Amino acid sequence: MKSSNPFWNFFASVKLALFTLGCIAVTSIIGTLIPQKEPMQFYVNQYGSKVATYFQLLDFTDMYTSWWFLALLGLLSINLIVCSIDRFPITWKQITQDNLELPLERLEKFRLSASFNTQLSEQEVITTLPNMLAKAGWKIESRNRDGIHLFFGQKMPWSRIGVYLVHLSILIIFTGAVYGQLNGFRGSMMLPELQSSSTVFPFQSSSTINLGFTVKCERFEIEFYDNNMPKEYRSLLTVLEDDQVIVQKEIEVNTPLKYEGITFYQASYQPFNDFIFTIAESTNSPTIFTGEFQKEIKWLENNVSFGIINLESVRDQAVRLKIWFSDPTGEPSEFWIDAGEMIEFQRGDSVYFFSAKQRYATGLQVAKDPGVWIVYVGFLLMISGLYVAFFMSHKRLWLIIKNSGTKTQIEIRGSTNKNQAGFTTRFQDLATALENEL
Repeated sequence: MKSSNPFWNFFASVKLALFTLGCIAVTSIIGTLIPQKEPMQFYVNQYGSKVATYFQLLDFTDMYTSWWFLALLGLLSINLIVCSIDRFPITWKQITQDNLELPLERLEKFRLSASFNTQLSEQEVITTLPNMLAKAGWKIESRNRDGIHLFFGQKMPWSRIGVYLVHLSILIIFTGAVYGQLNGFRGSMMLPELQSSSTVFPFQSSSTINLGFTVKCERFEIEFYDNNMPKEYRSLLTVLEDDQVIVQKEIEVNTPLKYEGITFYQASYQPFNDFIFTIAESTNSPTIFTGEFQKEIKWLENNVSFGIINLESVRDQAVRLKIWFSDPTGEPSEFWIDAGEMIEFQRGDSVYFFSAKQRYATGLQVAKDPGVWIVYVGFLLMISGLYVAFFMSHKRLWLIIKNSGTKTQIEIRGSTNKNQAGFTTRFQDLATALENEL
């Protein structure tokens, strides 16, 4: 609907929508080609100091939150809102109009038409037709106009709002993304085994974020390929509140822990130079110690001392450990074990269960995005809107009943706003079926 206001017409323009979408698509390539949210030194090393400076000035290193990219999204949002307001009244009129009041001259101009005569009386046709059309899925209305009986039926008039559902879904997605950006965060945690933390270090910020609860790394495990490259690593995490265990879950890449709207992703690891020892006497509960290479560790409760006196490693991974073990029953023992292997041995009357492994820290990426559910709703609405817009159509049918002497004439007119070819076939089939039955 053309307005006399040029400002309104500018924002209602389809050309503006195409231009804005084109700019967003082209500039998004920048975010694909240039790594985002890396330290300045990364860009200096990759592109040189001069280019890196330009990237920073133009916000190419964090373009999805840059003022100019958000301005493009804002311009597209305004364009969608104005376009919808400008065009929706016409669509609403097409949905709600009284189709039985359309001029007969206009109906005669419809491309889809058929007519036939029947031996039934006009009253018999008027009585029979509604039931026949109802079986075919048409909701029928009727009216007598100037001695001519007119029937009207339609299917899916609401399919005309499909495009507006898509417009609304885009606005909802934008809203969710902006809300998540303003109220969420992305950061990292480096948790050594057996240690806990309630603090996240957000990316591109020197401040810290308090989670409001504590995350503890109970255990970290890593597997390697034959060439000693990391194959798989996983962490057993525990969430604690007031020293009470709330959640415990083993995570690995693509299997995160989620709690209170915050997601913990397995992202990296870091080997340490100290070790974790698990020791138990007979069937008693095991006790866990941490200690350094070639440093004596004492289990005072049982008057036991032990430590690692030698090791075999591949790259930064200790794979075999030589253990020194002493208790009051005799001379110290020395033996080799595989890292992480639990062994059983006896000294005097005591049976010991013992294992040792290199200590690791698990690297976690931590993300909170409170707008993600808004985005999900937007995408579901978009899928629904696209389905309605492309695969559903507003079909309309008129039947004009005329008395022509000893016969009754039936004229059929039809129209659809989409899929003209498909509706033409169904229209012809319906006309043929009516003629055969009447």
